[in-house]
Amino acid sequence: MSSSNLRDLQRELENKANDLSKLQKEIAKNHQMRKKYTLQLGENELVLKELDLLKDDTNVYKLIGPVLVKQDLAEANANVRKRIEYISAELKRLDATVQDLEEKQNSKKDAILKLQQRIQSLQAGKVHQNNC
Repeated sequence: MSSSNLRDLQRELENKANDLSKLQKEIAKNHQMRKKYTLQLGENELVLKELDLLKDDTNVYKLIGPVLVKQDLAEANANVRKRIEYISAELKRLDATVQDLEEKQNSKKDAILKLQQRIQSLQAGKVHQNNC
C-alpha cells in the first residue's frame, strides 16, 4: 500500500479517536447526572418517610422562594410521591442511555484497535520492503 493509504488510515484513526473521546465525555456527563438524581431520590424518600410519621392534622409547610407556605399533608405527600416517580423514571432513562453509549464506546474501541493493527501491518510491510 502507498503512503497516501497509510495517511488515510491514520486520519480515519484520528477521527475515530475523537469520536471515542466525545462518547467518553458524554458517558461521564450521564454518570454525573445519575449521581445527582440518585441523591435527590434518597432525599425525597427520606422526606416521604418523615411525612408518613406525621398525623393527619399536622401542619406542613412548603418553601417557595424565601417564604414558607402552609400545605395540606395529603398534597405534600402526593407531591413527594410524584417527584420520586419522576426521578425514578429519569434514572431508568439515564441507565438506558449510558448502556447505549457504552455499547457504542466498545464498538468504537474495537474499530480503533482493528485500524491500529492495519496501520501496524502496513508499516511492517513497508519496513520489510525497504530492507529487501
